[in-house]
Amino acid sequence: MALLINFIGFQIGWFACVLGAANNKELLGMIIALGIVIYHVVSQANLINELKLVSSAVVIGLFWETWVLNLNILQYPSHIANAFWAPAWLIMMWALFATTINLSMGWLKGRWILAMLMGAIFGPLAFVAGEKLDAVVFVDSTLSMITLAIGWGLLMPLLLWLAERINRNFDKQENAR
Repeated sequence: MALLINFIGFQIGWFACVLGAANNKELLGMIIALGIVIYHVVSQANLINELKLVSSAVVIGLFWETWVLNLNILQYPSHIANAFWAPAWLIMMWALFATTINLSMGWLKGRWILAMLMGAIFGPLAFVAGEKLDAVVFVDSTLSMITLAIGWGLLMPLLLWLAERINRNFDKQENAR
């Protein structure tokens, strides 16, 4: 049941952020996503580890999305023109995505090639869906898709590895007690 709730919560948060951005209601989308993230974190057995994972994903996402934004291959209509940093709603989605790493995406742990393929396929597809909903515009579709595929092909296994490392450190501490 927790996997289903996690999956549905992510979908609700994703749509809230994307539709919020597309309709100049970014704050509303971010509040909904933040509520889902908070619910997830506090409902975990080790909320500190989950908070570490979410925080790490937010930092990774901030730098990755800012880099992609500054390549000028995509734009966010609701975002301030010529802004250096990626939109806050997009970074909130990284926190939201991190909530899936130990639950609904947990089955990918240790399956590095599959994680890479899933990231390379579904990462860009999420942006295509965002484009269809008017939250993002591809300035250069081909370069955007290639960049997103390579990036998400690397980021997905990285996030899974990071979760394993955080969880392993917790297990070591628990066993030492």
